[in-house]
Amino acid sequence: MHTLPWMGRQEGFEYINHLGAVSKSFCFLISYDKSKIYASSLEKCSNKLHFCIDTASSYNSTTTAIKKVSVGYLEYLEKFNIVTEHIKAGDTYLLNLTQPTTIYTTLSLKEIYQYAKAKYRVMVEDMFVSFSPETFIEIDNGIISTHPMKGTIDASLPNAKEIILNNQKEFAEHTMIVDLMRNDLNMVAGGTRVEDFRYIDKIHAGDKELLQVSSKITASLPQNWRSRLGDILDTITPAGSITGTPKRKSIEIIKSVEGYERGFYTGIFGICKENQVISTVLIRYIEQTSRGFVYKSGGGITIDSNPKTEYKELIDKIYIPH
Repeated sequence: MHTLPWMGRQEGFEYINHLGAVSKSFCFLISYDKSKIYASSLEKCSNKLHFCIDTASSYNSTTTAIKKVSVGYLEYLEKFNIVTEHIKAGDTYLLNLTQPTTIYTTLSLKEIYQYAKAKYRVMVEDMFVSFSPETFIEIDNGIISTHPMKGTIDASLPNAKEIILNNQKEFAEHTMIVDLMRNDLNMVAGGTRVEDFRYIDKIHAGDKELLQVSSKITASLPQNWRSRLGDILDTITPAGSITGTPKRKSIEIIKSVEGYERGFYTGIFGICKENQVISTVLIRYIEQTSRGFVYKSGGGITIDSNPKTEYKELIDKIYIPH
């Protein structure tokens, strides 16, 4: 099966540096573990890669019916307990635990891409589709910003906004991710600051409306940032919101506990045009396998997490809006 011409980590990020240096408008696609990278000028972009970026933060949608065959609760609980033991040992304070779910739908991968309404839509034919609400980084004339999303609640609940903003577990989780992302930006830029802490976006998730808590962090890049864009991306990926803190140790734990390969799920897609970059974290993600469609989802685990609540969140995130 023909896919994109993948590059490895070193070659891929060096090529992104090159594309930035020669002032091309280009796109890049980076797997979670950075072992597969695709980068191309927009005029030469493969017809296997499709993408659509809508800068609106919310959208109207209905949902299409899907059948879910998820990991069993007891199996999930075993992995959850391992993560909490690492938290108690001080190895991690927040870790994003994800799992694959087999799904059945009458839609093809292409139809899902065409019908799904989301801020960011990305598809590689015969591989995966992502309809993500989450921005990774944006760059505008040398100012880099990131918008970590942590904290979700059903918008139909009475006083939903007050509940989510006053939830101490959610506050702690969000604060840890903001701190991690601020540290990440500090490694590539200066003057880092949190411009907007814990603001609310409303998103449509299948047949539900959700309130999503985000923050905005900004910093100033050096003037030659375009020719170093590959190095910048290498430094700050994978995203803190889908790994944990401290990041390096959390990634090690994720690899030992999850028991499957994320692939391009929780990887990065982005576009660079002149002095602007916009990119997304590839969540809300369906992969096409030899056994059918697999939907990958999960959530952040802290010392205060409830396993039944976290398991329900993993299942609730499995939907196809259209």
